[in-house]
Amino acid sequence: MSLLVTMALALHVVERSIPVPFVTPGAKLGLANLVTVLALYSLPSKVDTLKIIITRVILGMIFGGNASSFLYSFIGAMLSFVAMIVVKEGLGDKVSIIGVSATGAVFHNIGQILVACMILRNLAVSLYLPMLSIAGIVTGIFIGMSTNYIIAHIFQIRKINFNKYYE
Repeated sequence: MSLLVTMALALHVVERSIPVPFVTPGAKLGLANLVTVLALYSLPSKVDTLKIIITRVILGMIFGGNASSFLYSFIGAMLSFVAMIVVKEGLGDKVSIIGVSATGAVFHNIGQILVACMILRNLAVSLYLPMLSIAGIVTGIFIGMSTNYIIAHIFQIRKINFNKYYE
């Protein structure tokens, strides 16, 4: 789990330095969500995935955030996590990792818009949601495809008998 938190935090820090050419404020690639989707599909417990998310969000704030960025990240991540579990468990084999990832990306944006509406006390911020949703679907598909590729290779590695190399 600590390795996954480290990977997510490294991706978060790298992503902060990448200028995103989106017109909509707040749109990001969501690279750290790759680790969330990976954990959701590879760890035996959803609680472990939740621990990774919470730790990543807290450490992300420590490594260059503030209270409001923590609130945006935390609410977005929690809503995303719940939505991904509902889709993964509720629809089972009907939705792939890519669909679960895209769902998580869209719901992360919905969570951030909800926080922005509360902080700014203005519902007009929700007008950004369609553009953020489109960006979220595109980045969610990319993250899902990347996670799918990584998981396929992880299961290949698990099949290798490393003990024969240490005898």
